Amino acid sequence: MNAQLELSPRRATSAMQAAQAIAYASVGNIGVGFDILGHSLAGAGDRAEVRRIAEPEVRITAIHGAAHPLPTEARANTAGAALLALRKALGLAHGFELVLHKGIALGSGMGGSASSCVAALIAANALLDRPLPREALYGFALEGEAVASGGRHGDNIGGMLLGGLVLATRDRMVRIPVPADWYCALVHPHVVLETRKARAALAGDYALSEFVAQSANLALVLAGCYRGEAALVRDGLKDVLVEPRRASLVPQFTKVKQAALDHHAMGASISGAGPSVFGWYENRGDAQAAAVAMSAAFAAAGLQSDSFVSPIDGPAAHLLEEGRDA
Repeated sequence: MNAQLELSPRRATSAMQAAQAIAYASVGNIGVGFDILGHSLAGAGDRAEVRRIAEPEVRITAIHGAAHPLPTEARANTAGAALLALRKALGLAHGFELVLHKGIALGSGMGGSASSCVAALIAANALLDRPLPREALYGFALEGEAVASGGRHGDNIGGMLLGGLVLATRDRMVRIPVPADWYCALVHPHVVLETRKARAALAGDYALSEFVAQSANLALVLAGCYRGEAALVRDGLKDVLVEPRRASLVPQFTKVKQAALDHHAMGASISGAGPSVFGWYENRGDAQAAAVAMSAAFAAAGLQSDSFVSPIDGPAAHLLEEGRDA
């Protein structure tokens, strides 16, 4: 299935009492940028409806579209925690009521937890008397992401907030230019892989030589994106640090990755914590062909999957017009 979402942005005013927003899926880590590099992915997203209320609290009244029950207590929910952090930091007298519509599968490696808190923040920000700039929402989104993953890492959040490819460190986001012709193919098998389990697989000792190699590869990828040179990305998009330790958690990973590489990928790896697998391509045609082949590799093992083809320079989260469905 290759879904596309075309939604119109809406301008906010301080008089608004309710707003809804969408945050798109993401490809986290990009293999060589563990916890710090990611890009948004058109085709799937979480939607948040937020209403300003007089009571000084955050209430989650409903969560739609989740395959399994998610917590509605604000502190235990990524979106709720992000809004609580926003209220506390700004000393707001009013609160927020939230309804979430999940469009990203749980445990998919597509940033499902981050997208909920980003969408909620974009909508809630529009209801403030003095809305904040996008960059100022980053810390609150990190608070929300920590609820799901146990850590404050922005690889998924950065691309969702700013759009496209983003280097997201502890304190800031840097948007990385990418040629408009470059595309990503991502295939999500219908398997759940929890982020905490995937992170547990990384426990153990690492050789200094592995860190040096990974740093060199990350530098090549970033240089290739800035210069628009695919050859540099091809040389660098090789995860020698994390992928070897997580590959066994993704069914058919070796065959799916090979299918991606066979269709002229600049590189391919695990998206986020997995089990989704992605490849980067110099054009849309190669990405589309690769998505078909990657899905076939999963199907050969009896696994159904969803595929997405998106520009690497993907869309940013934004407000939605009233009455529009995601």
